[in-house]
This record gives sequence, structure tokens and C-alpha cells, in this order.
Amino acid sequence: MAVPKLLAFAGSLRKDSFNRKVVAVAAEGARKAGAEVTLIDMRDVSMPIYDGDFEAEHGLPEGARTFKRLLMEHHGVLISTPEYNSQFPALLKNALDWASRREGDEAPLAAFSGKVAGVMSASPGALAGLRGQSLLRAQLAYLGMVVVPDRVGIGSARGAFDADGRLQDPGQQHALERLGAQAVRFAQRLFL
Repeated sequence: MAVPKLLAFAGSLRKDSFNRKVVAVAAEGARKAGAEVTLIDMRDVSMPIYDGDFEAEHGLPEGARTFKRLLMEHHGVLISTPEYNSQFPALLKNALDWASRREGDEAPLAAFSGKVAGVMSASPGALAGLRGQSLLRAQLAYLGMVVVPDRVGIGSARGAFDADGRLQDPGQQHALERLGAQAVRFAQRLFL
């Protein structure tokens, strides 16, 4: 059987981001379930705020083109989102907007349509970023992705990790690894 490929990233640029730590745990769960996982840092695919005039004149900026290519090369994504004022961050929205743009004769929403999305969140707040996560899940579904039903949020994230950046609660660790594995199972059913 072919190996499912998942792209994993956090919707945060902060170097010590809780969401970077969380998506790395889910990525490890996906690897254990047999997936090939590409973990990226959104700093490496930086892109300007979407501007239709810029696109008309220059096409997709290099970071957006790289991000879109990565999406197209994978069967799905693992995304961990922070929550800013009850929303997922502009960084994620902007990346999705750029990647949704058609180039040449490609099908509409080619980077997203029919692909799998495992979504999680982490927040210093008690609600674990679930409000922003809900909106991101809806956005991904609108783009044509099959969103894994499990929801995992890590609340009070400032105290959730040990000095090595690992989750202290084995139940949270297991839930994130299970989410990664569930994304692999969905990708296997859809693509392989």
C-alpha cells in the first residue's frame, strides 16, 4: 500500500509557540500510523497579505507558491491553530486565501478539494482555542477538505508542557497522537 503524505504546521510565527509543540505531537502520531509527514514552519513560506492587484500583476508570491505546491503534494494536513480574539489567526486565513487561487488550467481549489484535515489548537486560556478551531474547521470544509471529526484542544497551555517542550498529561499526548493517526486512516480510505 502506498504511504499517505500529510503536511503539518502551526498557525503561529512565535518561536516558542504552544501550537508548534502540539502539531509536532500529532505529526508523531501520524508517523506511527504509517504516514510520511512534512512538518513546516510558516516563517519559511511567508507571504504578503492577499491583494488581487498584486496577484494580477505578479501572480502568486514565492512563499504562497511554495505553500500551495506543498499542499498539492500531500494527501492532507495537520494544523494547530492559536486563537486570537475568538478567531483563528490572520496568518492562516491569508495562507489559505493565497493557496486557493487558481493557476493555469488547474481545477478550482486544487490544493484543498477532497483532502484530509486534522485540526487542533492550544491556548493559554481555559477554552483551549476551540472557538477559533471551530471557525478554521468550517473554513477548511468550505474549501472542500474532509475534516477529521475528533477535536483536540490544549487549554492552559503555559503549564501544559515540561522543560523539554513535551506534554505533561499523558491523556493529552494520546489524544493528539490519535488525531494524527485518524488523519492517516482518513487519507488511506480516500486516496490509497
